[in-house]
Amino acid sequence: MPGTMKAMLMRAPGEPDVLDVAQVPMPTPDGKHDMLVRVLAAGVNPVDTKIRKLHFYYPDHLPAILGCDGAGTVAAVGSAVTRFRPGDDVYFFANGLGAAPGSYAQYTIVDEAHAATKPARLSMVEAAAVPLALITAWEALVDRSALARDERILVHGGAGGVGHLAVQLARHLGARVAATVSDDGKARLVQDLGAERAINYRERDFVDETLAWTDGRGADVILDTVGGKAFCRSFAALRLYGRIATLLSTACELADVNQARMRNARVGYVQMTAPSFLLDVEARTAQTRILEHGVRLFDDGALKIVVSEVLPLERAADAHRLIERGHTTGKVVLTID
Repeated sequence: MPGTMKAMLMRAPGEPDVLDVAQVPMPTPDGKHDMLVRVLAAGVNPVDTKIRKLHFYYPDHLPAILGCDGAGTVAAVGSAVTRFRPGDDVYFFANGLGAAPGSYAQYTIVDEAHAATKPARLSMVEAAAVPLALITAWEALVDRSALARDERILVHGGAGGVGHLAVQLARHLGARVAATVSDDGKARLVQDLGAERAINYRERDFVDETLAWTDGRGADVILDTVGGKAFCRSFAALRLYGRIATLLSTACELADVNQARMRNARVGYVQMTAPSFLLDVEARTAQTRILEHGVRLFDDGALKIVVSEVLPLERAADAHRLIERGHTTGKVVLTID
């Protein structure tokens, strides 16, 4: 249909079945720095499922097109765009929180400041899986934790979307890495990615294992991608003056809080969508610089992305179900014809 495109709409908050394919008007790059991007693949993230359930960022904006991550080709540009031109391949973290249409569509609008050149070594599917996970891992390890060479870091959920990139980024920074996993296959994966110790938390106590690995001292840094009891118990596996970066908000028992106090622990929260929601231009630009740095890391082979499931846009609801089921390996990506 002329002037329209295929998109996955969320017409109301709820279960995955609220996602529905529809024909919607084509967007136009009205802003001077806007780019119209032909989306070829869209990453699926846990935040997508949470927005779908509760629509907490912009509850009055419906219907919504979700999807923060994407990769594709620039189709048209605004009058002041200088960084890209039509035909360029890009990857990006932009929109998808509900106020502006995201990447679950054939086309989307991306400000040139929020896109980076797609790593040449990655396919469109692989590139679409990267942005949110890489930015989150970078902000957690570099910005919040200042992870240094030869420090020891425990990564919870080391085979997950953020976790498997965090394992590799920590190794790139010269740190020694242990990671929690849920089965032997994931243990092999994190070890292949550079972890020297994989801890199956279903079979072994991660606190005991971490203390044994560090000769009783505790990890210098812990990255919590899991929340709940894993976060609260992590203080017992942390060294004096250690740092914990967490992606989730968790209330802990007084005994766990006292563990943190007795270690003078520093806790850093990582909500990488916050700069977009709060319209902080400087912080958003810093996130784009992380993507630009990521281009070099992927093209040099320092990082690789693991994509476990690739589904067509029409099966976005199934992708959300996979994420909500938990224990996915790497990332889930939607392809868009």
